[in-house]
Amino acid sequence: MITFHNPAHPGHAPVYEFFRGERVPCFEKPARADFVEDALRQRGHALVAPDADSTAALNAVHAPRYLAFLQTAWAQWVALDAANAQVQPFPSVWPVRTLRSDVEPENFVARLGLYSMDNGTPMAAGTWTAAKTGADAAASAAQRVARGARAAFCCTRPPGHHAGPDFMGGYCFLNNAAVAAQGLRQQGACRVAVLDVDYHHGNGTQSIFYDRADVLFVSIHGDPRTEYPFYLGHADETGAGEGLGFNCNLPLPAGTGAQGWFAALEAACARIAGHAADALVVSLGLDTFEGDPISRFTLASSDFSRLGERLARLGLPTVFVLEGGYAAAELGTNAVNVLDGFEQA
Repeated sequence: MITFHNPAHPGHAPVYEFFRGERVPCFEKPARADFVEDALRQRGHALVAPDADSTAALNAVHAPRYLAFLQTAWAQWVALDAANAQVQPFPSVWPVRTLRSDVEPENFVARLGLYSMDNGTPMAAGTWTAAKTGADAAASAAQRVARGARAAFCCTRPPGHHAGPDFMGGYCFLNNAAVAAQGLRQQGACRVAVLDVDYHHGNGTQSIFYDRADVLFVSIHGDPRTEYPFYLGHADETGAGEGLGFNCNLPLPAGTGAQGWFAALEAACARIAGHAADALVVSLGLDTFEGDPISRFTLASSDFSRLGERLARLGLPTVFVLEGGYAAAELGTNAVNVLDGFEQA
């Protein structure tokens, strides 16, 4: 399977984050993609650099002022004080209920809070370049599939599915899955389905497509009553306006094993088949693995081969986009198991 990687991803290398109130080393780190790339090469998958520009898709799925902020955020931060080049910026105030979000503040930290859903998405000097190159990789994978390839894989970081129309969060800055889906639409697909199998609900992808009927969003994830991102991902969220009925959430309790998870996958596949989609985008989160340090499902490495096999039976041109997965050493094995299972089926 052709794989588009992100040669700029090492530039996004923040040192620490805040997890449950504690300052800890970043879970989302360059080694994640390195392990996946190594496993891909070992099993004979070719890695190529992005060859498409994601700008048109980005402009369709993200707000202009958010993109403008993200592109210049690090430069703005360092312009405040040259010493900030060695300091990671974090938001400390957010425009929650009754506060205004239509007026962009002049204060940098306030702007950062305006465009952030949490304080767990640290930036570094190379964040914009890494995120934009990753979006280009997603656009490239979509372009290859639109031109007739059965499948393509976007192996990139930072991930994307928590990034909404005008906000970052959950380690995500640009929504790669949404870029892929939008790219497929712009290149002729009438209907696209997005299946998110990450442990954490893809709140950003849902928000982007919630009022659209041309993109079906289906997600299998940890119950938001106890699991991040907490405020979205419930089963009663089914879309709005023209998108009513085109959003399907399948939340599962923490601790769910393979039997319960694959039962939910069958329901997801049935919903996708009913959508009569022309193409499929898979937000390939691998933090459902039993050894993941920040997630609580119990899939084994062999289960990811089974996932790939089941997705292949949908018979759809497919773009796989790497999302979460923080058991870094096993991430490569689990990712390639999905791709090989898909191809062998």
